[in-house]
Amino acid sequence: MATRVLIVDDAPFMRQNLKEIFVAQGFEVAGEASNGVEAVEKYKDLKPDLITMDIVMPYKNGIQATRDILALDSGALIIICSALGHESLVTEAIEAGATDFIVKPFRPENVLQVVKKSLLARRQPG
Repeated sequence: MATRVLIVDDAPFMRQNLKEIFVAQGFEVAGEASNGVEAVEKYKDLKPDLITMDIVMPYKNGIQATRDILALDSGALIIICSALGHESLVTEAIEAGATDFIVKPFRPENVLQVVKKSLLARRQPG
């Protein structure tokens, strides 16, 4: 069964970019969200295996959405997506419970390396 991914980003072209990377590697894109409020709602409905979460979004940022999702499901696997120069926000997101991060602009090999590492870590007993 394919790993199900929820892609969260306010920029449609960023969501499309990630979607193409995931689909090409056999992942199932379970859904997309354009802000943190949508992300929490879609997580409740879809229960994906993995979430890619932008930080800077309208209505609710990715850090707060990460906290909200982890409050619903402490086992949620969330990978933060951030532009260069937002290191302090990435640190805050990791402290909020995100598993790892990917730097924009996305390079397929970097996205897949982080995703596979996070999924493997999840499967390890520990």
